[in-house]
Amino acid sequence: MTRKDLKTRLAQSSALLAPGVYDALSALMAQQAGFEALYLSGASIAYTLLGRSDVGLTSYAEVQQTLAHITERVDLPVIVDADTGFGNALNVMRTVRGFERAGAAMIQLEDQTFPKRCGHLDGKTVVPVQEMTGKLKAALDARQSSDTLILARTDALAVDGLEAAFDRAERYLECGVDALFIEALRTPEQMDAACQRFGHRIPLLANMVEGGKTPVQSAAELQARGFRIVIFPGGTARAVAHTLQGYYASLRQHQTSAPWQNRMLDFDGLNEVIGTGELLAAGKRYE
Repeated sequence: MTRKDLKTRLAQSSALLAPGVYDALSALMAQQAGFEALYLSGASIAYTLLGRSDVGLTSYAEVQQTLAHITERVDLPVIVDADTGFGNALNVMRTVRGFERAGAAMIQLEDQTFPKRCGHLDGKTVVPVQEMTGKLKAALDARQSSDTLILARTDALAVDGLEAAFDRAERYLECGVDALFIEALRTPEQMDAACQRFGHRIPLLANMVEGGKTPVQSAAELQARGFRIVIFPGGTARAVAHTLQGYYASLRQHQTSAPWQNRMLDFDGLNEVIGTGELLAAGKRYE
């Protein structure tokens, strides 16, 4: 599936499962695993690029460059976390244009104030609904192609409650966005209420955060509820961090990687994953 196919794919009844990625290597390995689409997580970029929390420290340029590296390497459509658009409506327009040029298939914008924070951290605040609808309209006007989809996220549930979040989602839907994301739904009942209100009208995204505020469920379970996009945005970074803890502890203890070698790729194995042979063969054509 390519970037232009995402809109058609979301019209299907089966949920689209998009794993979180944070660089070209994680994106390549997700593609090799057989996924149809990818989710470029802003939180995971903060974790891996900066070694910091998801509290608004990443910039437009850092996300845009990461996206460009990924789309140069893989063919799958990429849903990109654009946080708040990195500023006001004019910043949103620049973000959408830049991310579209870098190959984004869908661009996610949220209604938090700046600096934002992870949707599953406490203490969030949201901008006035009028400001957010202006930013969404700016995003829709800025895109060059209707194949570049706009995903509107609201974090209002944690601030003003479920009905306020639903009211905002209605306003965002009226703007003409292509998908909705009601962040940090707390219970299965809240998830069902969101799907009953919006699921038949527009693709609705479910965000699965291990240890977060939303009950983690399988894509099949979420599809049955009425969600059409399922993301596990930070799971990749958490899995890698867990592996690195074990690897480094073992290397420090044993002073060699030998005890860990059955849990890692060797030199040839990694070269096979990243296509070193094909790359060198391509280079030979120009010698």
